Amino acid sequence: MKKLLLAAGIGTVLCFVVFFLQGCLKDQRTHTYTIMRPIYQTVEAAKANIKSNAPKTIESPGKIFIYGDYVFLNEFDKGVHIIDNSNPANPIQKAFIDIPGNQDIAVKGNVLYADMYGRLVSVDISDPLNAKLLKDVPDVFPERSYQGGFRANSTMIIVGWEKKDTTVAESLAPSNDYILFAQFDNRGVITPASLYSSAKAAPVGIGGSLARFSIVNDYLYAVDHHNLRSVSISNPNDPKVVGNWFAGYDIETIYPLKDKLFLGSMEGLYIYDISNPTSPVAKGNFIHAKACDPVVADEKYAYVTLKAGTTCGSTTNELEIVDIADVTRPSLLKTYAMSGPSGLSKDGNTLFVCDGKDGLKIYDATDYSKLSLIKQISNIEPLDVIAWNRNALVVTKDGLYQYDYSDLANIHRVSMITVSK
Repeated sequence: MKKLLLAAGIGTVLCFVVFFLQGCLKDQRTHTYTIMRPIYQTVEAAKANIKSNAPKTIESPGKIFIYGDYVFLNEFDKGVHIIDNSNPANPIQKAFIDIPGNQDIAVKGNVLYADMYGRLVSVDISDPLNAKLLKDVPDVFPERSYQGGFRANSTMIIVGWEKKDTTVAESLAPSNDYILFAQFDNRGVITPASLYSSAKAAPVGIGGSLARFSIVNDYLYAVDHHNLRSVSISNPNDPKVVGNWFAGYDIETIYPLKDKLFLGSMEGLYIYDISNPTSPVAKGNFIHAKACDPVVADEKYAYVTLKAGTTCGSTTNELEIVDIADVTRPSLLKTYAMSGPSGLSKDGNTLFVCDGKDGLKIYDATDYSKLSLIKQISNIEPLDVIAWNRNALVVTKDGLYQYDYSDLANIHRVSMITVSK
C-alpha cells in the first residue's frame, strides 16, 4: 500500500513538473536580432586584389580626395572609386581599388595611401587605371572596435558581412563570433587634406575636413582617439612609423597648414608645430563643449563645427571661429547657429559649410564677425566638401555632387553621381 501511495505521489510531482516546464517554455521570452557574421579572407588574398578593378556602383560614400584630374572617393569599408574628373560636368568612374576596411585616403605624387583596418597600404597610381600595391605596413592604426564584444580574427581580413534576422530565447547568450545590430566603429567620414607642399616635394592632393590622416612633405600624420603618429613616406615602397605621441583626448580629425597641424577633438582644438617633422610640439589648445569637431584653418582663423545629437555628446549645433594669430593662445571670436553641421572648406574668403538637412551653406567670410550667406543649397544633405579651383565637390548621403562657384552670383550644379539604392 505504501509503495502504491509513493508511486502515486511521484507521479503527481512529475506531472506538476512537466506542466510547470511546459508553461515556462510556452511563456519564455524571445528576442529577434539582426546578426552580422563576418566574411573573412586571408591577408595575402586581400592584398592581391588591391589593384584597379572594374568600376563599382557607389553605395556608401565616405572620404574624398582630389589629385590632378582624378577624384578618389572612399566606399566605406570597401575601397576607393577612381573617377576621371577632367571634365567636372561629366565625371566618369574608371575603376575601383578593393581595400577592405578602408576609411581614409591621401595622395602624394603617384602614390595613394589608405588604411586597411589597422594596416597602412601604399598603392602606385602613376597609371590610375592600373594601380598596383607597393607596400603593406601592419599595426599602424588601432584595432577596429565593434559592438557587443565581437573580436575579429586578427590573422584574417574581413571583406564583407552576412546579414540575417534570427529569433533566440532570452536566456541564450550571444556568441562573440558575430555582431548583434551591427553598429561599426567609424573612424571618420571624409578627409581634411594637406594644402601644403614644398618646392622639392611631389604634389600633395587635396581632401576634405574629416580626415584621420594627412600628408605634409615626406610624412604622413595620423590620429586616433588619443595619439598622433608620424609615418615617413620618403620611400613610398617602404613607409615607416617613426613616432607615436599622446596628443590629447578624443581626437577625430587632422588638418595641416604649412608647419602646423590642427587636431579636432570632441573636447576642442589642439595645435601642433611640425617644423621638426619627427618631433611635433604642442603649441596651444582651445577647449569647447564636448562635440564632434571637424576643423579647417587659414593664416588667422580656425573654423570649427560642433554637431548635436551624436555619440560625441554635444547639445549644440554651431560654427565657431577661433583666433589663431597666436597659436599658443587660441581664443573664440564668434559663434554662428547651425542646424547639424559637419564638414567644411574655405577658398579665399568663401566659406562652405555642410549643415545636414539644411544643405550646403556658402558664406562670404571676408569679415569673421558678420558672415554673409551667399547661397544655400537646401535639396541635399552634405557630409563634406572640398572647394578648389572654383569647383566644389560635395559628398552627400545620395552621392557626389559638383558645383561651379566661379561666379558667386550664379553658383550652380554641374554634375552628380548618385548612390545606388
